[in-house]
Amino acid sequence: MAKLYFSYSAMNAGKSTLLLQASYNYRERGMATMLFTAALDDRAGKGRIASRIGLSAESEMFKAEDDLYQRVRDRLEAGLLHCVFVDEAQFLTEEQVWQLARVADRLGVPVMCYGLRTDFQGKLFPGSEALLALADDLREIRTLCRCGRKASMVVRLGADGKVVRQGAQVEIGGEDKYVSLCRRHWEEEMGRLPPEDMIGFAGE
Repeated sequence: MAKLYFSYSAMNAGKSTLLLQASYNYRERGMATMLFTAALDDRAGKGRIASRIGLSAESEMFKAEDDLYQRVRDRLEAGLLHCVFVDEAQFLTEEQVWQLARVADRLGVPVMCYGLRTDFQGKLFPGSEALLALADDLREIRTLCRCGRKASMVVRLGADGKVVRQGAQVEIGGEDKYVSLCRRHWEEEMGRLPPEDMIGFAGE
């Protein structure tokens, strides 16, 4: 039975690399894949998924108003399709996550989504929230904080290189704008600790 998968992590954990490798593995075996990425993230060029280690592939783009179930169904009518991959899945709408669930349930095509779980303020993205609720299989992709612990949060940097604590949820950027941290150091950087609890943190 086809499933809806959600692989999530903090920034710079290699999500796109894993997606591209998985799609390559399918295609190497003669299987057809369909790739999607968010239209608003064009850092790799429009309609392209790229990883930090140099892998890349052409992809379909999705916008908030797109019906992804219908697009996959149209693709199936043109020929066999063995797996759908979605990069930047945090930018999906709740309805689009339901559409992808229907792709697995009604069209019998596995859907593998990759994205961030939370934003720089520690809040769930709408797409990630829906995927955490609906996905059949949840997988955490791990990366490290500067202290060596697992990084599960991310902070946003301003033009001056200092941590930004307010702002719009979506602001496209890479290593120049976001840093992945463990929960402990994220809370420190975001100024969420009472002053008495900050003692001993300096220089850590």
